[in-house]
Amino acid sequence: MASSSRNDKKYDVFVSFRGEDTRDNFTSHLCSALCRQNIQTFIDDQLNRGDEISESLVNAIEASAISVIVFSEGYASSRWCLDELVKILECKKEYAQIVIPVFYRVDPSDARNQTGPFGISFSKLEERFKENPEKLQTWRKALKEAASLSGFHSLNIR
Repeated sequence: MASSSRNDKKYDVFVSFRGEDTRDNFTSHLCSALCRQNIQTFIDDQLNRGDEISESLVNAIEASAISVIVFSEGYASSRWCLDELVKILECKKEYAQIVIPVFYRVDPSDARNQTGPFGISFSKLEERFKENPEKLQTWRKALKEAASLSGFHSLNIR
C-alpha cells in the first residue's frame, strides 16, 4: 500500500477540467495563482486524446495530494473528464487524497443530479454510450459523489 504522506507526492494539486470550457479563462488563472504560490500543479494541456485517459494522466492523479475538479457546463460531455473523475475518487478512497470541487457557472445540484445545462451536456455522452450502461452508471455515481463534496460555487466569473 502506498504511503499517502504529502512529502512523497510529486504534485500538490491535480486540476481536472474541460479544456474548451475553461482552459483560456478560469483554469489558466487558477494555475497561474497556484504556481505563483510555488504549489506544484499538474494541468493536462494536451489537446490530443485517445480512447482512454493515458497512463501518465493516471500516474499524475495518483501522485497528487489534492485534486481540484472544475465542473463547467461541458464537463459531463467529456468521457475523459469523467474517467479522470472516477480515478480521482478512487484516490480519495485509497490514499485519502483531498478532493475540492469548483463549480464554474454550474449549479452544484445540476452537477449532482445531471439536470439543467449540465444534464444536457451529460445526455450527449449518454447517447454515445447507450450500449454501455455500466460505464454510464459509474459516471453518474462519480458525479453525484464529487458534486456532493463541499467546494466552491457561484463562480460566475465573466
